[in-house]
Amino acid sequence: MNATLLAVAHGTRDPEGVRTVRALLDEVRRLRPGLRVRLAWLGLVEPSVPQALASLSGPVVAVPLLLASGYHVRSDLPALLADAEPGTVRVTPALGPSPLLADALAARLAEAGRPPNASPVVLAATGSSDPRARADTAESARLLSTHLNAPVTVSFASGEGPTPAEAIAAWHSSGHPHVSLATHLLAPGHFAHTLTQTPARWTSSPLGTHPSVAELVLRRYDEAAVPHTEVNGPAWAH
Repeated sequence: MNATLLAVAHGTRDPEGVRTVRALLDEVRRLRPGLRVRLAWLGLVEPSVPQALASLSGPVVAVPLLLASGYHVRSDLPALLADAEPGTVRVTPALGPSPLLADALAARLAEAGRPPNASPVVLAATGSSDPRARADTAESARLLSTHLNAPVTVSFASGEGPTPAEAIAAWHSSGHPHVSLATHLLAPGHFAHTLTQTPARWTSSPLGTHPSVAELVLRRYDEAAVPHTEVNGPAWAH
C-alpha cells in the first residue's frame, strides 16, 4: 500500500490562508493523480493531526508545510504523533531551505514587478528563537541570492530582528533606494499583511500555489515514501 501524504500546515485565523493551503494541495493532487493527499493543522483549524490520523489507515508520510525546521517540526509535530501506532507514520523535513523555494520566491518577486536586474532583496520570514530555523532561513536567503544574482539579507516579522523595516532601512542608508521584499511565507495571514506596510519598492505575495512549492511537497514525500513492507527499525516511528 502506498503511503498517504498527510500535509501538516501551521494554522491560521485568516480564511484566505486556509483556502490557499487547500489550493496548494489541489495542485499536489493534480501533479500526482491517484495519490491520497490529506490535510491536517497544527492549530486553529481542523482537522488536527490526531483527528486526521484517526481517519487514515495504512502508512502515512507527514510533510510539514513549513519553510524552516523550528519548534513546530522538532517538538510540536512529534508530540502530536505520539499516539500513532508505531511504525505507521514517517515525518519528512520541512520544505525549506530548497532551490525550489528560491525559484518560487523569484517568480513571486517578478509578479510583483521587480525587474530582473534590480537589487537588493530582503527576505522576510516569520521569525523563530530556534537557531536551526534561523540557519534554515539564512540558507534560503543564500539560495535566493544565487538564483537572482543579487544580494539578499534576512529579516524576521517577529522575535529577534532585524525586522523587515529595519533591513530595508539598512539598504536605504547604504545608498539603495529601491529594495525588494521577498515574502518567505506559505500563505496569507497576519504576518503577510504586515509585510505590505513596509517601505519596500516591490513586495512579493506569499508562495501559495506556485508549482515549485507543490513539486517540493511531492519531493519531500517521495524521499520518505518507500514501500511500507521494506521499512524496518526506526525509519517509521510514532
